[in-house]
Amino acid sequence: MNEQNVTRITAIRLLGFQTGWSISCLIFFLLLLIYCVLLCGNLLIITLVSYSKALHSPMYFFLSQLAVTDILLATDILPNTLHALLVKEFIMSFSGCITQFYFFVVAEAGEYFLLTAMSYDRYLAICRPLHYTSIMNQHFCWIMVSICWILSMLLVLIYTITITNLQFCGPNVIDHYFFDLGPILQLSCSETTTLQIAFKLMIAIVVVIPFCIVIVSYIYIIVTIFEIPSINGRKRTFSTCSSHLTVVSIYYGTLFGVYIVPNRGQSRNMAKFLSLLYTIVTPMVNPIIYSLRNNDFKKAIGKLMNLSFTLAQQ
Repeated sequence: MNEQNVTRITAIRLLGFQTGWSISCLIFFLLLLIYCVLLCGNLLIITLVSYSKALHSPMYFFLSQLAVTDILLATDILPNTLHALLVKEFIMSFSGCITQFYFFVVAEAGEYFLLTAMSYDRYLAICRPLHYTSIMNQHFCWIMVSICWILSMLLVLIYTITITNLQFCGPNVIDHYFFDLGPILQLSCSETTTLQIAFKLMIAIVVVIPFCIVIVSYIYIIVTIFEIPSINGRKRTFSTCSSHLTVVSIYYGTLFGVYIVPNRGQSRNMAKFLSLLYTIVTPMVNPIIYSLRNNDFKKAIGKLMNLSFTLAQQ
């Protein structure tokens, strides 16, 4: 295609959810409620881990970082989604769409790396308890978290630069509520073979390799748990990793459900609602799972409520 004849896109029109006004209002208030619960729950985790001495351990430190990625992911997507529900034709600059895509993928990649770090933490705690405190010290935890964030930002930056080198000539309408990879490919009039290869490579680094590490870690964990002679000991040991295993199952389950399972025959709105699972619902469920299944969190929440009640009476 002659570059002089290409009309470059400078703005993108997001269609959002194509529903009636009453349904759009219902979706708006439901997503707004989810966003509020998500922010409060994850900010509560960050606050409790920061100020409660009982939660000053590697597992909760990684959990607080996971809460940060959940807030970043939802905040990157939800405000524009809520706006699009009200105005019906929400327009974003092309640079704004690229920025949204960058932080969205950074948050997603950071979550999978952090879940992998948490699985390694559980592996050491259960399978190598004598070496746990010497390996999982504060310095090593910060190194692991820094690697997760830096690796996520660099990988996604390289991929985003590859996207910006494409030519986008229209149409400038996306039938979605955020700037995902599929709409990017639909807007481009360039050859996307290099982009697809880069995407597969990034998926291998961000999803496949971490998933294999998590699986191997839990194989060792399960073998170690079955070697414990007492049933109560097995239950007590498994309870230390049950919340993490639940969160991992939800994260990877929603990812596979949206991207791996064939979506032929699905309506566009159904595909959008499925995307809500990993962009909004999953980040909200994370703090709920840890709050309900963890006694340390319950005690820390109780102490925080008692302290707040005492300060309010003074």
